[in-house]
Amino acid sequence: MCVRQWPPVASEDSKINSLVDAASEGDRRSIARLLTLVERGGISAEIVAEATHPLAGKSHVIGITGAPGAGKSTLTAYLARDLAESYHKPAVLAVDPSSPLTGGAILGDRVRMEEASGAGAFIRSMATRGHAGGLALAVPGMVRVFDAFGFDPIIIETVGVGQVEVDVASAADTVVVVVTSGWGDAVQANKAGLLEIADLFVVNKADRPGAKDAKRDLELMIDLSQVTGQAVRRPEIIMTTATEGEGLDELQKAVSEHQQFLLQDDQISLRRSKRWKAEVSSRLEYLLLEISKNSIENIEENQSSPPNSVANELLKKLLNKDELH
Repeated sequence: MCVRQWPPVASEDSKINSLVDAASEGDRRSIARLLTLVERGGISAEIVAEATHPLAGKSHVIGITGAPGAGKSTLTAYLARDLAESYHKPAVLAVDPSSPLTGGAILGDRVRMEEASGAGAFIRSMATRGHAGGLALAVPGMVRVFDAFGFDPIIIETVGVGQVEVDVASAADTVVVVVTSGWGDAVQANKAGLLEIADLFVVNKADRPGAKDAKRDLELMIDLSQVTGQAVRRPEIIMTTATEGEGLDELQKAVSEHQQFLLQDDQISLRRSKRWKAEVSSRLEYLLLEISKNSIENIEENQSSPPNSVANELLKKLLNKDELH
């Protein structure tokens, strides 16, 4: 099995270059087609990556994650709408298990996303179903497309708090973790993953009973996690009621302040360097996994040989190859 064909056929290269040229002129249909190519993966995704990488790196990327039902979609939609109305050029990548957007979101969230789109935000939904390990490759690539063509900020919204969602949210410059008043019982179970990636916390549905308790729980968790002498920025906690528009100005201000913090002492370069290495690692793991699958399918079965010995021999053969093909 070929992991990739390289160099690509000229017609494919030419087609994508034409899309890039049109996208550079602001053609949203061409941008959408480039996003689709990246999401599908394969040769075309690699060509898009080659074309967009030199153009990207200027936009602020915001990751929004949290437990299902926390109101992330409402918060994201209103935030994108307000940013668009204040002369920004936001894009939203909604990582949704049942994409397209109309398939997984409730009616109210769809309407709010449409309002954000109508205000000028670019809304794109991406299915997690069927991606498996490829998700870690597709999301940074799609963010890069938005970045290359001037969308700023770029918001990544994920659907839950599992490892996949944590990995995706960690592809952002600023990570916002959304919780609700009913989240207190799950704090201890979830804090390890969430506390490590959160730059900001949002207690949404702050008009409900228990919201102040949730904020207090978070403050205690943050206090316990602070390491003496470690130069880290304490995550701010914002209280919002997204459906009423309450707290959104404070959230925008907190996100902007975190961006300024990252720009100080070149913190953002350190964070993006770490992300770049993580993306290289994900790509390498993906390529090696695809090649190893092919090798296993084609080996002569000899169950008298210990599996570890067979695996070691296959690895030696792979490492002796001049290139991945």
